[in-house]
Amino acid sequence: MPTDEVEKEDETNKGTRWAVLIAGSAGYWNYRHQADVCHAYQILKRGGLKDENIVVFMYDDIAFNTENPYPGKIINKPDGPDVYQGVPKDYTGSEVTVSNLFAAILGDKEAIKGGSGKVVDSGPDDHIFIYYTDHGGPGVLGMPTSPNLYADDLVDTLKKKAAAGTFKELVIYLEACESGSIFEGLLPEGLNIYVTTASNAEESSWGTYCPGMYPPPPPEYETCLGDLYSVAWMEDTEVENLKQETLEDQYVIVKSRTSNHNTYRTGSHVMQYGDIKIDVEELERFLGFDPTNENVTKPELPELFSATPNNILTHVEQREADLVHFWHKYHRAAPGSVRKANAGVELVNTLAHRAHLDNSVKRIGELLFGFENGVEKLTTVRPAGQVLVDDWACLKSMVRTFERSCGPLTQYGMKHMRAFANICNSGLDVTKMATAASETCTESVLGSAIWAPVTSGFSA
Repeated sequence: MPTDEVEKEDETNKGTRWAVLIAGSAGYWNYRHQADVCHAYQILKRGGLKDENIVVFMYDDIAFNTENPYPGKIINKPDGPDVYQGVPKDYTGSEVTVSNLFAAILGDKEAIKGGSGKVVDSGPDDHIFIYYTDHGGPGVLGMPTSPNLYADDLVDTLKKKAAAGTFKELVIYLEACESGSIFEGLLPEGLNIYVTTASNAEESSWGTYCPGMYPPPPPEYETCLGDLYSVAWMEDTEVENLKQETLEDQYVIVKSRTSNHNTYRTGSHVMQYGDIKIDVEELERFLGFDPTNENVTKPELPELFSATPNNILTHVEQREADLVHFWHKYHRAAPGSVRKANAGVELVNTLAHRAHLDNSVKRIGELLFGFENGVEKLTTVRPAGQVLVDDWACLKSMVRTFERSCGPLTQYGMKHMRAFANICNSGLDVTKMATAASETCTESVLGSAIWAPVTSGFSA
């Protein structure tokens, strides 16, 4: 073996690989997020990472859900293998919290509440991989428990980890709508942190392997099996030699697939943030190495890949995936059955709640900024590279104020986070927001009488 390869091998083997995997949702209609995380775990295990170095956060309500056609099994692609078997149950159910996640990243065992107590107890020579998948919105990521995960808090945690000197390089892969907004204008260079996100700061990410789309899941599944960006990086990882493939190589490959081969028909813009110079590193440093791929040559990059009818696939926006589930559940149920009736109620209630949130936010904008300017003020997007909001405490206060009168935003309502940010950026006082929200949702038939009080805590 040439000297430079020996030196590279020694450098790779120095230190420990760590991973934190987070599925931020609950509910069978969100099957794909936990499937993504379970699949990621299997990849890391085949790459040689030990369970003691992989921290898993997932609600764990999918594998044995009554809707699951194969209890105890989870798949992440059509006719794919079970990815649930052997996955550590480090933090499940009510233990999947923002505070536990931050404590795990920082290696703070004393701050952990419940769960296995496992944390990233890393040192200065170690490499860390963090993968998150769920719903999101401008400046926020969903969690199955309250509160949600806000961009400023996540970046502050990453800065603390960097300041502690307890890693050499840290890589984050992030799947969520508007996921670019989590780092845009917030994550500085110089921390040795490299990030890719499924979408830019103002667009949806996409579910894949969904009923009624191509390619579909097996007919017994009435839900999406995976997320487009997520399965793109994982399915690429499984066929490549990670001693040869770099972060940049995978970024190019995943960007092509996630953009639907540069057509952006049911696709999004994969983005890079932080210390992009790290992308020259081989993936082995973070994901390990599967010996079965040792003879695979360096990946062929889709630099000028041309789309054809045969390789254009169909996907669904993250926020519409639950409707896909409820619609297929309703139409496949036997006429007159309890299942059909229940599915119809779920679908109607979901649509009603969405209309309530959309109409409430629109009405608040009109009350605060006037009928003609309301929508424009709420939906204005700041220039690329600029942070979403100047005052994050104000943003969280606005969210709590809205929820106090109008009920929880839920996974769908996170799309309106930019509206609350713009209210803050306009300099309006929270008392004016409180008055507008109270007036709006007191008037609404689907207002506070149905959607409040918030029994699960505020999302901010």
